Amino acid sequence: MKKYAALGGVGLLLAACATAPAPVDLRNSALTAGNVSMNLAVGQTTQAQVLEAFGAPNIVTLDGQRNEVWSYQRHATVSQAAGGSNYWTIILFGGGQYADGFQQTQRTITLIIKFDKNKVVSDFHSRTSDF
Repeated sequence: MKKYAALGGVGLLLAACATAPAPVDLRNSALTAGNVSMNLAVGQTTQAQVLEAFGAPNIVTLDGQRNEVWSYQRHATVSQAAGGSNYWTIILFGGGQYADGFQQTQRTITLIIKFDKNKVVSDFHSRTSDF
């Protein structure tokens, strides 16, 4: 029985040492400003390549010449929390200090891609914003 208790204690110790997962941000998404510039080329990139790079669009419409226009929009909330504590004593005197911080950012990227009759990119525009 002591053997199992010791193994359980080691397991808890290892679980306590595990690091927390990295916060989610735009680097974890395929739709980033860097990926847009790397994956889209006017007159070269096909609809199939766009689907492979970015997935299905949020909205598909037709322009005045009846060509397809694909719109992508992604939103992300990035939260960062940090905290710490400090306590000290000197013989009859004591003191304590605690610091805590929380930051939250909203990020949005919008991508609009126009295709020609051959289903090749004819124009695209992207915009990112942080607030």
